[in-house]
Formats: sequence, structure tokens, C-alpha cells
Amino acid sequence: MSRAFTAFAFVAVLSGLLMALSLAVARHGYPFGAIGARRLNELADPATLLPLAAIYFAAALLIMILPIRAAGAVLLNTSEVIFWTVIALFATIVGGLLARWAFGQTDALWALWNWRFLFVAAVVGCHFAMDSFRRNLLLRSLFFVVFSAATLACLFWSFTL
Repeated sequence: MSRAFTAFAFVAVLSGLLMALSLAVARHGYPFGAIGARRLNELADPATLLPLAAIYFAAALLIMILPIRAAGAVLLNTSEVIFWTVIALFATIVGGLLARWAFGQTDALWALWNWRFLFVAAVVGCHFAMDSFRRNLLLRSLFFVVFSAATLACLFWSFTL
């Protein structure tokens, strides 16, 4: 947990500094600053979390049904990588929004109320609880169904409110 928080903090600070640099350069009238800020905004799109969550939940589904050795390979080679990608993406979004807020865009932090950030909480929560899911047969069976539904929902449901 502390490793995840440390990685989140470092990526958020780094992306915040890069966004602050881009905004400062743009404020001085150079077009390069706007290009840098736009590139960071394109990277930090909350819509990217849906397919990442679908891939993570599909890997978690495999972890629930595979034997322990194969499940360990899926955990290390897929779930772990997607988990860190979600952490880095969310940290990039938070760092960029904090930099915008520091540069006077007071409405920037309201973007954190996007409902797609619930997928970050779902992926992180599932990742930290994955070991307890694997140990208990009842939980393994239950979360096989939950991860199946989550994978299909992330892929095919439009989530229009």
C-alpha cells in the first residue's frame, strides 16, 4: 500500500511540475506551452480508465479460475502492470489538475468529481484484496461472477446517465 501511495505521489508531483512548466511557458506567450499542456491533458483522460478496468477485471477473472501457478503468472504479468498503469494515469490526472488550480483555474479541481474515477477505486481495492479472494473458495466463486460482470460492463455498457 505504501509503495502504491509513494508511486502515486511521485507521478502526481512530476506531472504537476510538467503541467506547471507548460502553463508558465504558455502564460509568457509561447505556443509550446499550450502544446505541452494539451499533450498532458490528452494523456490524462478519465475515459481511458474504462478499457483499463476491463482488462484488469478480465485478468482478475482468470486469477479466480486458474490453478495457483498460472494465476500467479497472470497476476504478475497482467494485473500488476494494469494496476500500476491505473495508479500512474490517475496520478497524472491529479497532478495536472493541481497545477491548473495553482495557476488560478479554480474550477479545475471539480474535474475530480468525474464518475469514471470510481474505476480507479475498484481496481485498487480489488488489487489489494485479491489475495483474500483467492484463499476462500466461496469468495473465489463469488468474485468470478463479479469480475465477469465488471469486465462485460466495462466493455459493452455505455454508462450514460
